[in-house]
Amino acid sequence: MQTNESGERDDLQGLVEAAREGSRPAFDELVRRTYVDTYTLAMRLTGNEEDARDVVQDAYLRAWKGLMRFRGDAQFTTWMYRITANASYTHVQKRKRHRTANLEDIEEPVDVRLEARPEAMAESVAGLAELTEAVDRLPQTLRQIVILKDVYGLPHEAIAEELGISVAAAKVRLHRGRKKLRDLLDDVDERSAHAV
Repeated sequence: MQTNESGERDDLQGLVEAAREGSRPAFDELVRRTYVDTYTLAMRLTGNEEDARDVVQDAYLRAWKGLMRFRGDAQFTTWMYRITANASYTHVQKRKRHRTANLEDIEEPVDVRLEARPEAMAESVAGLAELTEAVDRLPQTLRQIVILKDVYGLPHEAIAEELGISVAAAKVRLHRGRKKLRDLLDDVDERSAHAV
């Protein structure tokens, strides 16, 4: 049976309501249906599998504890993106305080979306690798905004609210992040041209 986007959203809303009433199986089903997207975002924000797994675990724990505060103004998936971004930021800050990562030890983020087509992925591997490298090199504050806006399409207002900054500051950071990303991609192109 095929489910359209609206049907899926209504189904998720039904699960949210059941989970808010204390149904653990309903929350488990929410986790099952949103896990890939949540994990993919965590991978993009943290840059490695171990940290992404920790962030996802923390994000779903926060979601379970905060489910009664979820007003339903946004979709559950959007709410999970916010929680995951916040958990990623907290995790990265803790990691910076407790250890210094060797950049060569950081694994490249992997797109784990099940719907990704192998042939399409193969065609764009070179461009994706360059983009991933450039995004990974962005400072954390800029990377977070670029990913939330350009990958997940969150509105400036939602990003600003989550990060505790003004909408104007979110727009300025996005502009800076995109400019820095463009500069980093130009560096990658220049290095590639010299390597030939």
